[in-house]
Parts: sequence; structure tokens; C-alpha cells
Amino acid sequence: MVNKIYSQKKLSLKPYNTFNIDVQVNDFIKIQTEEELINALQQFPNPFILGGGSNMLLTQNIEKPVFHIQIKGISIEKETEDFVWIKAQAGENWHKFVLYTLNQGFGGLENLSLIPGNVGTTPIQNIGAYGIEIKDVMENCEAIHVKTFKKKTFSNADCKFAYRESIFKNEEKGNYIITSVTFKLTKRNHILHTEYGAIKDVLSQREIKNPTPKDISEAVIFIRESKLPDPKKIGNSGSFFKNPIVIKMKFEKLQEKYPKMPFYELNQEDVKIPAGWLIDTCKLKGYRKGDAGVHEKQALVLVNYGNATGSEILEIAHFVKNEVKEKFDIELEFEVNIF
Repeated sequence: MVNKIYSQKKLSLKPYNTFNIDVQVNDFIKIQTEEELINALQQFPNPFILGGGSNMLLTQNIEKPVFHIQIKGISIEKETEDFVWIKAQAGENWHKFVLYTLNQGFGGLENLSLIPGNVGTTPIQNIGAYGIEIKDVMENCEAIHVKTFKKKTFSNADCKFAYRESIFKNEEKGNYIITSVTFKLTKRNHILHTEYGAIKDVLSQREIKNPTPKDISEAVIFIRESKLPDPKKIGNSGSFFKNPIVIKMKFEKLQEKYPKMPFYELNQEDVKIPAGWLIDTCKLKGYRKGDAGVHEKQALVLVNYGNATGSEILEIAHFVKNEVKEKFDIELEFEVNIF
């Protein structure tokens, strides 16, 4: 027997998305267990899935029923002397989960500290920061099919991870709802990633020569807090644009004109250029139109100063994209999902 799932009617999603966009939904359903999820799918097919609300820009009211995934729980699946496999349910707050693993002495997630959102959405976007992506630490994830209600385990390889991409954004888009993610973390002999200059600088300032995973996390938190706005104070969704990847020949031509252009060589053919630098060089940092704008400290971030609509922020995003295209002949891609 299916237990009846009740929905809240005519609700604003403003408290549930980090851009603080005020859009309305007809049905809002809290999901706290996998059983509730399956029951809800049977009663409310074709839902709109909401986690931490951190990687989205809402431009219109949501006609579909909204499932707010709040499944909680953290458990150790297995461990050896060197490694631990730890499972987190989809509704766990990502940063709190990262801090939990660090407090247990586990390494692997420290570079991903202070990224907003929940655990369940991290594989979809293959979130990354400071040289680490989810694909480097994820063992597998479990998901329920929206039509058959069957649970499937996706291995790391199954997810087809790429830069800010996964199978869940492409061929399986909308077909599965992730319910848990398992990570393989280190218990000792931690592999620390301090190659980014900003991390090195903070560690140097703090006179830390042999950093622990916690030291790295604290450095990342310090860096992020110093240049990224707190969504609780000013609406935003973190980095709005992907860092573009261009072929080496094109980069070398640009470098002749802009010798101070920062870059990261990905391989012999491809170079990644920081989108923030491109936007900043177009003199768009701090650009504002009404309550929508480009953040004054970090050009990658678009912000809602108060009562901007999603459409007004999207208009700013396209303006930025056009300016970068005109100046550098580089096509920026949105990292944030537009609805």
C-alpha cells in the first residue's frame, strides 16, 4: 500500500535557492526517506528536483511538483588501514559533510570546502575547486529511476565525468534522482593538493610547512570567504561561468596581445583560461543594473542585491557573455543551471 504524500500548496522558493529568487510553486513535497521518494514519484510524476538550491537560476514559476530532497545520514561502508569508504545521503549539507570527514581525520575533500549545496547534487555537476573534482574522490552513487522506481548504483566510470559534466546532465538528465554518494577517502598518507598559488600563499603566511588536510581546508575557507559573497547575505550561486578551454594556437595568439593572461595547461593541445580574468579585463567587475549585477570582488559571480528576478540576472549573464565574446572571441558557458 502506498502511503499518501502531502504537498504544501502555493509556496515561494525564495528561501530554498541561494540566488534568493522569488518564484512560486504549486506543490512542494519534502522527501526524507527513499520510501517517501518512491511514494511521491507514484503520486506526483515528472517532478522538479531541489537539493540545496545552490547551482540554479530560477527564471519562472515552477509548474511541476517540487521534491525537496532532505534524506539524511552518514555511514562508513568499509575501511582498511589506508582508506575509508564513507556514504552520505543526498540531503546532507555538503560543507558540513566535508568538515565531518576532516574531524574524523579523513583526507580527500579538503579542497572542496565551503562549496554551497547538498551531497546529492555534487556528482551531477562534478563540482570542483583548487585542483580537485568529485570524480577524484567518488566511489559510486545510488539513484532511483523516476519512472521504474528502481534503485541503481552508478560507479565512478558510469557517471562519465568531465569538466562540470556528468551523465546526469546529459543522456540520463531527468531520469534519476540521486539518494546517496559514497566517497573513498584517505586515513593516512594523504595526497595533498597545494599547487594553487592562493593556497600556497595562505599556508606560507601561516608558516605551515607540513600541512594537514584540515590546514588545507582552513586555507580554502579563508580564500573563498575573502572573495566570494555569502549567499545568506547576498543572493548568488557561486561561479556562474565555466572556465573556458581553448586550443593552444588560439591561446598563443591571445597571449601575444595579453601577456599577463593567466592560464593552466591541461595537455599538449588545450589551455584553460580563468573566466573571472576575462570578465574583469572587460571591466565588468561590479557592473550593476537594478538589483542584478557582477560581484565587485569576484567577476565570476553574479549577484542578486535584493529583489532581482531570475530573468534580470540572466540578462546580465548574456551581457557578460557577449562582452567577452566581442573582446576575446571566446564563448563563455554557464556553469549554473537555468530553469
